[in-house]
Amino acid sequence: MSDTVDAPVIRADEPGSFARSVLAERHPALIEKVRDAFPYGPEQHRALDALRDNSAGGTIPPLAPTAYDHDRWEVWGREHVGRSWFDVPFLWAESYFYRRLLEAVGYFADGPWRGIDPFRPFKQAELHTPQAEAELAALDDVLRRPAGEQAQALVHGSLWGNRADLGFRLSATGAEATGADTPPLVADDAEALWSLLPVGSPATLCVVADNAGRELLPDLVLIDHVLHHGRAERVVLQVKPYPYYVSDATMEDVVDCLRRLAGAKGAAAGVGGRLWAALGDGRLTVRAHDFFRAPLPYQEMPGDLRREFAGATLTVMKGDLNYRRLVGDRMWPPTTSFADRTGYFPGPVAALRTLKSDVIVGLDEPTVAALDAREDRWRTSGAHALIQVRG
Repeated sequence: MSDTVDAPVIRADEPGSFARSVLAERHPALIEKVRDAFPYGPEQHRALDALRDNSAGGTIPPLAPTAYDHDRWEVWGREHVGRSWFDVPFLWAESYFYRRLLEAVGYFADGPWRGIDPFRPFKQAELHTPQAEAELAALDDVLRRPAGEQAQALVHGSLWGNRADLGFRLSATGAEATGADTPPLVADDAEALWSLLPVGSPATLCVVADNAGRELLPDLVLIDHVLHHGRAERVVLQVKPYPYYVSDATMEDVVDCLRRLAGAKGAAAGVGGRLWAALGDGRLTVRAHDFFRAPLPYQEMPGDLRREFAGATLTVMKGDLNYRRLVGDRMWPPTTSFADRTGYFPGPVAALRTLKSDVIVGLDEPTVAALDAREDRWRTSGAHALIQVRG
């Protein structure tokens, strides 16, 4: 695949754009939520205030030379330091904002706040809502169905994440689910996905997680299905090495979700028990490569991670951020080939993603025309999703 591309890199410099709203509105609001979630002291409050003011209208500061990852960020984007947050690539600006947020609350410093996830209260709250309880209870019915129907339901549960109540509904795969002319799935390669994981396969499945909380629960249920029904001998779950973006999954979040499953009633408890055992005997492995918190596309992944993906029968990329990194965070024409954009990837790859940002490829012209005619912000509303596979 050629490295020469015509699609512009997404930045936040255009008034009214989705990227602009994230940096100018969501990030300041998030700082206040984080501030209120913990009894931080004056030092943390001053640092949060400084980050809020700087990211709203200042220029990007460098990390202190003493920061443990100073050299890494020098490589990842020294050319962006000193520029406006709105004038650098959106993916980089978002990632660096979260790195600075962790620094502001003392996550990396010696002291009592070291290693305390500032997003943990939000993740924990999601696991104990009435909606989460209902979704876990729905497993009693889903896991009594034939394996093929289970597979269909569970992949849609994983796809929709915190709309998993829709995903577990077996009918929620077409226009009849919403009564709309345009189905909520703008691309559906689910058959191709399962064809790469036939029953009895000696496959290795790699799942690159996205969010924690209610979005990670259905991912784990899907992994259990794959192992329990012999669609893979081994699953590798890739998570973030530290809290990244507002709700991205870490190892701590995996443990929280496993405990939530194991402590539930009915079929969910069985899922939790099987996954706990699978971790113990090595059929399920959790890893956290440093590149998963890099502000870079997967095309720039290091050799060791490339080799790991190359050894997988299939890699499933979950969520919006992974999709942006997989195809490149650019304003591609929506009909750009998904296979072409992922041709660099060292093995078969699938994307399960709810549309929450501007990036989209792999659609046909009639679908794009119907979406454009019906909705102004279909790319970012979260009302649509996709399953795309390059075998």
